[in-house]
Amino acid sequence: MITKRTKDFNEIDFNRGEVLLIDKNYRSTSFSVVHKVRKYTGVKKVGHAGTLDPRATGLLIICTGKATKTISQYQQKYKIYSGKIVIGKSTPSMDTETDPYEIKDYLHVTNEMIEETRKSFLGKIKQTAPMYSAVKHNGKALYKYARKGVNIAREPRDAEIYEFEITEINKPEISFRIKCSKGTYIRVIADDFGKKLGCGAFLLELRREAIGEYKVEDAFNIEEFGMLMEKYSDKKAE
Repeated sequence: MITKRTKDFNEIDFNRGEVLLIDKNYRSTSFSVVHKVRKYTGVKKVGHAGTLDPRATGLLIICTGKATKTISQYQQKYKIYSGKIVIGKSTPSMDTETDPYEIKDYLHVTNEMIEETRKSFLGKIKQTAPMYSAVKHNGKALYKYARKGVNIAREPRDAEIYEFEITEINKPEISFRIKCSKGTYIRVIADDFGKKLGCGAFLLELRREAIGEYKVEDAFNIEEFGMLMEKYSDKKAE
């Protein structure tokens, strides 16, 4: 059962299995959200259907109890993101986690060039997972190698961009909204976008708005969820 902000908590059974919609905060990790849900619900079996980077915000689908068996069906769904790209600078992590290693002039970039570049991403594309990612190599996350300056060879992966809209241009910032397949790295799109423009770019902001038909506006903030669980527990104890 899907647990939304509008749902009556008297109908909830976290051990039997619930699917929670959580709006992840900036800098919190997906694992920390899972940990808090375990704490608030008292259920040990909790998992999430798709990681969000610490610097990204937005929708996480959290499954509890027997509902963890359904995680894969949510992972397969399309994702919708909004965010901002900064052109003229490139970073090793392709986002704000690391400092720029290259700065280039972007004055040659026109709105028409941005539009043409946007179109070039539509459809099926190939992506290489960034070194600053949780992808495993020999049981160890790639970002752990990256932080030691070690580069690991990675095979390109398939991804698909269903929709890609530029919502605002205020150079060097470009705002966008994108609908894509599972496993798409938006940081890589930002980095590739800059390469195609000839000036470099990195991802400044990212928010996941939807996973399939599930929308972030229906989600709990994790602190809000904790307070509601506390009230619910107190009421049951009366």
